[in-house]
Amino acid sequence: QKGKDKRGVTGVSIDTIKKIGKKITHIPENFNTHPTIRKIFENKKKMFDTGKGFDFATAEQLAFATLLEEGTPVRLSGQDSGRGTFSQRHSVLRDQKNNTYYTPLNNISKKQKKFEVIDSFLSELGVLGFEYGYSLADPNTLVLWEAQFGDFANGAQIVIDQFISSGESKWGRASGLVMLLPHGYEGQGAEHSSARLERYLQLCAKDNMFVANCTTPANLFHLLRRQIVTKYRKPLVLMTPKSLLRHPKVISSKNDLINGQFNPLIDDENIENPEKLVFCSGKFFYDLIDYREKNKIKNVAIVRIEQLFPLPVKSIKKLMDKYNAKDVVWAQEEPRNMGAWGHILM
Repeated sequence: QKGKDKRGVTGVSIDTIKKIGKKITHIPENFNTHPTIRKIFENKKKMFDTGKGFDFATAEQLAFATLLEEGTPVRLSGQDSGRGTFSQRHSVLRDQKNNTYYTPLNNISKKQKKFEVIDSFLSELGVLGFEYGYSLADPNTLVLWEAQFGDFANGAQIVIDQFISSGESKWGRASGLVMLLPHGYEGQGAEHSSARLERYLQLCAKDNMFVANCTTPANLFHLLRRQIVTKYRKPLVLMTPKSLLRHPKVISSKNDLINGQFNPLIDDENIENPEKLVFCSGKFFYDLIDYREKNKIKNVAIVRIEQLFPLPVKSIKKLMDKYNAKDVVWAQEEPRNMGAWGHILM
């Protein structure tokens, strides 16, 4: 990346986290929500009480909430976006007895802006085209579109090719639209296959958009806030793999939210003087870590590339110089079995 730091100031104070945490985990006393949902909200309260264990869904919700409180409207559309494709978001609650709704993100404070969530029809071309136009008309709103599954973006490919990836170059129109592609590389057959990163990387040139695959809730929090707090607007293609939503190791602390920034590259702090340096992205990191621990491998450092475009070339070069590793491996493909991880790490 050329020039100055483009990450912006995305951290928030501990007082803000505590205040907002109470609001977004609150369910009205006489509201008859489903017992499972109530349990989920109780677990979220524990995150804010202890300052530990923030998961992906809570980090996303906190990013939305802090922006709303700071004066930025947030608009999210997509099929099942209120609940979340994998029943992880629950941004809109329904009373089981009278069918009324309650949206915690619209009950933070009197000064906050509006959170708008739309369970849209499964007609991606029209919906994504509308949201792209919305992002142009109101660059001060965080506009997000979530494909129910990552490959559901297939139906909107014309909008992605002709407008999102190239609109700034062709017409000088900057968009901060966020595309959430929930499945990542976790396919479920021909019709529910994968959101292929390479498709979007093929559209990348001259810093036209961001392509990211976060492995920590804190990085997701800072990345979503970066879309607004910076003085520029770029589309963001964001992989959100299902397996990371409830993975026991995919958690962040309050300090990561307070002090941090979005990190395009995350170093491996657990290995000293490695002989091999492995670069990977996304959920594969946790598979590699598990394999390394089970096989007691102590000479391989695993570095996560969280932003695949623009690629953090300078940071990668610094790491390679720092480690002076004898061997460098790029773990790009999805292994079919754990033996493939062994081939990478051994």
